[in-house]
Amino acid sequence: MKSSELFVKCLENEGVECIFGVPGEENEDMMMSLLDSSIKFIPTRHEQGAAFMAAIHGRLTGKAGVCLSTLGPGAMNLTTGLAEAKLGNNPVVAITGQGGLGRYGRENFQFVNVKEVFEPLCKWNATIKNPADVPEMVRKAFRLAQEERPGPCHLELPEDVAEMETEGEPLAIEEIKKKAADSASIDKAVSLIKNSKNPLIIAGNGVLRQNASQELKELSEKAGIMVLETQMGKGSMDNRHPNSLFSIGINGFDFHQCAIQKADLIIALGYNVVELEPAIWNTKKDKKIIHFDAVSNDRNEHYVPVLEVLGDLKDSLFRIMQKIGNNEKKSIDYFQNVKKEIIKNHSKYETGYEFPMKPQRIFSDLRKALGEKDIVIADVGMNKIWAARQYKTYAPNTCLIDNALCSMGISVPGAIAAKLVFPDRKVVSINGDGGFMMNSQEVETAIRLGQDIVIVIFNNSKYGMIEWKQLKNKGKSHGNDFSNPDFVKYAESFGAKGYRIKKAEEFLPMLKQALGNNTVSIIDVPIDDSENMSLVRELKQNICP
Repeated sequence: MKSSELFVKCLENEGVECIFGVPGEENEDMMMSLLDSSIKFIPTRHEQGAAFMAAIHGRLTGKAGVCLSTLGPGAMNLTTGLAEAKLGNNPVVAITGQGGLGRYGRENFQFVNVKEVFEPLCKWNATIKNPADVPEMVRKAFRLAQEERPGPCHLELPEDVAEMETEGEPLAIEEIKKKAADSASIDKAVSLIKNSKNPLIIAGNGVLRQNASQELKELSEKAGIMVLETQMGKGSMDNRHPNSLFSIGINGFDFHQCAIQKADLIIALGYNVVELEPAIWNTKKDKKIIHFDAVSNDRNEHYVPVLEVLGDLKDSLFRIMQKIGNNEKKSIDYFQNVKKEIIKNHSKYETGYEFPMKPQRIFSDLRKALGEKDIVIADVGMNKIWAARQYKTYAPNTCLIDNALCSMGISVPGAIAAKLVFPDRKVVSINGDGGFMMNSQEVETAIRLGQDIVIVIFNNSKYGMIEWKQLKNKGKSHGNDFSNPDFVKYAESFGAKGYRIKKAEEFLPMLKQALGNNTVSIIDVPIDDSENMSLVRELKQNICP
């Protein structure tokens, strides 16, 4: 058989169900080998969309999402999505075609040293030069991509190697062994928690990846400790729980900083410094920190834990809980007062009739329209900030926010991947008009797949977050304005349903109607972007109780 056929057999062995990508001349043999495979190839309209889909697929399943491109320009278009997977700890395996081995080392048509370019973006990165190495290299790529912390791996398959005849079989898949934290670190953590007066849990994305939400809730209840989620840890704790402090909104000064300032012990669970820069929340470098995770964190002067508890998070939390008595509950009066201020602030305009619409009402209506396990994916921009602050989550992985690479254009491809993983759930993609247009071509992909996702566009004809930051930092703005197509006609040109909001009270019934459609629906929502600066002015006041 051809080595491309062996490669596909190895992918099947890894449990790969779909591959996102764009075919090309240099991956022809791979494409032909997929013809008779159980793996579904999903053509995307841009390689960046394919990489974003693979990243979100990996984030939601814990198994490596797979994307494919040809050489040169196709491979270069994968880079943003691979960087997203690297910083966001999403398991991905990228496969790229390449010219024959004889083309290496000299300039020629469309040739780029992809392996060299991908090196800083991947956990592991290799060119397959010998067909006999295919089983070993595919297994290694998937194993490393899925181990904590997960991330992208890359395999380059030159076209002459792909068509070579070979023999071989996929390697057996060994279960990833989870390491347990040592008993001494568990005991020391218990002692630190017992001796603290105002501990606070910060729940990061690792809580979701390691399926530790139940243990987090039980520890919070038993020890009486409030839980604050990072944006990427959103959904770790049911926001209806009395011990939930919701999630971090603006990374700078927002209500969560009041709670962090009060805390005399920060219990960082599954937290990666990329999720929330420690200099923002530990400005004085005086916070006592316990780092709980499967792996150590990068050090900087603002993040120097007094203790690391390194091991499977689910196991560590269970063991901590067993050693903390029921009479060890802490006083959480101050944190509860912070929570009251958050609720008071978040409730502003939730039922208002102002138009253009206030973001507070949009997310309040979204919450009313969606079920506990339905999924919201926020793009990057001010919509991300408002989603983090306003949208309340009731279950893990039901509000996906990227606060690592923070690349615009991830939401529509991400929604497509989420719908593939959870076809029975409602999926809503939230976008600014700038971010939507960066990968709006993937609407065709969703239509072709027969999906019924809903896309909400915050329409203000500008790069709103950049304007917000320029005004906040410089007192003036420049270069942020643009014009938009007619989004209703744009939707209809794809065969989707298009809606335009003309008054605030239309949004909820229109959203419910869109959620009941059997196709892609796009809702154009004029947004009141003055709320962005109003929020800044409000948070500059003395907001801590």
